[in-house]
Order: sequence, then structure tokens, then C-alpha cells
Amino acid sequence: MILLRYSQTLIEANCYILADSDQRQALVVDPGAGAAQWVKATLQTRGLELASVLCTHGHSDHVWDAALVAGDAPVYIPEPDMYRLDDPTSTSAAYASAFVTFSGHEWERPRVCLRVPAAMFEGGGMELVPGVWLRAVPAPGHTEGSTVFLFSGSINEDREAPGIPEWAGGTALMLTGDVLFNNGVGRTDLPGGDPRAAAESLRTLVQVIDPATIFFPGHGPSSTMGREIRHSYYLRQAMAAGE
Repeated sequence: MILLRYSQTLIEANCYILADSDQRQALVVDPGAGAAQWVKATLQTRGLELASVLCTHGHSDHVWDAALVAGDAPVYIPEPDMYRLDDPTSTSAAYASAFVTFSGHEWERPRVCLRVPAAMFEGGGMELVPGVWLRAVPAPGHTEGSTVFLFSGSINEDREAPGIPEWAGGTALMLTGDVLFNNGVGRTDLPGGDPRAAAESLRTLVQVIDPATIFFPGHGPSSTMGREIRHSYYLRQAMAAGE
């Protein structure tokens, strides 16, 4: 499968492109401020066609270029965060001008905004674009709708593919947005954040996610679930809070 990452966005939020190597229909994940030009150029050079956009949550640094990227294609977001697409800066007003300056455009609500389908939260999930199956797991706390997305596959070698941890192996993969980072977890002090919900979400992930799962976060490098369980101070704190 094709998995590419771009992080030269405002606040260095990771934007990803996922696609089946044969179907060539692209899913763009978290197109933050400054991602649109990269997405357009990358789809063209890789011979990919945009099919849809997915936002792991509704913070400005993960959705700012969604309208430019999507055009008439659907933009999916977890339902509890749908309201944020009306104006994502309403919960981060102090940074609004920075997004405009960096991206060169004001906020524009995507033309087609859809909630992540209920079927994606059930069983083995569903294909959001041809050939790419995703299973959604709610993980509120960073925002009300924060969600992680499980998928599987062997990632094609590419200079823009995200790095795989040297200790990792297998095909179990996950997009974590700002729920879980390499040696970190999402902040909960912004509007809509909930420390207790975040800790509970992290404990749930520890219980249900295979430790071998390689995850790709909203900021920073990839890691594995097992590595974070063993070494992340922040994840251990969340686990200890539930004892």
C-alpha cells in the first residue's frame, strides 16, 4: 500500500496520503495549513486520484486546508467534532491569524462534510476509499470526537513514506491523530478537552490494540503501541490513574 507523510505545515502537523497500490484512489488524512500544495503535487507525480479526506479530529492544525484539498470530494470527520468545521478557530482564536498568514487563505468550510460512517466503528470497519479498509476506535479527550483508525498493509518504499521504527515489524497499522504520540499524548487544556476522558481512552487503547501495532501520529515520528506502553511516562501515568 501507499502511505506518504508531509509535516511542513503550521505546527508541523502530519498530513498523510493513503492509497491501495492497484486502485490508486487516495485518502488524504489531516490536511493542515500548508498541506494543499504538497497534496496536489504528490497526487499528480504518483498517479493518484483524490477520493476523499479524513480528519482525525477538528483542530485547526489538522483541518485548515481540507476545503482546498477536497474540492467536491467528501471530508469525513468524527461526528462530535463536526461543529468545529464551521469555524475551527473558535476554539483557538489566539492562533487564527497565524493560520491565515501561513496558508495564505482564510478558513473555508469544505463543501461536503460527512460524519465518519457508523459502519467504520463496527467489526472490521469499511473501505473509505477503494482498497483501503479502516476500523475506527473512539478516543475522546483531546477533543470530543478524537478517533484513532486501524488499518493494515505493507507500506511501499518511498522517499516520502513515514519512517518505520527499527524495532517494529508486521502489517498492523494505526493513525492516532493527537491522541497518542511517540513519547507523548494529546493535551487536554483546550476547549472541548477532557483529562479524564483522555486517560480512559488511553487505557482502552492499551487494552485493545496489539502492542506490535505501528502508529502514525498527528505530530512527530511513528512508534509502536508496545514501545509506548513500556517507555512513555505520559501513557504510564494514564494507566496508573485507572488502578
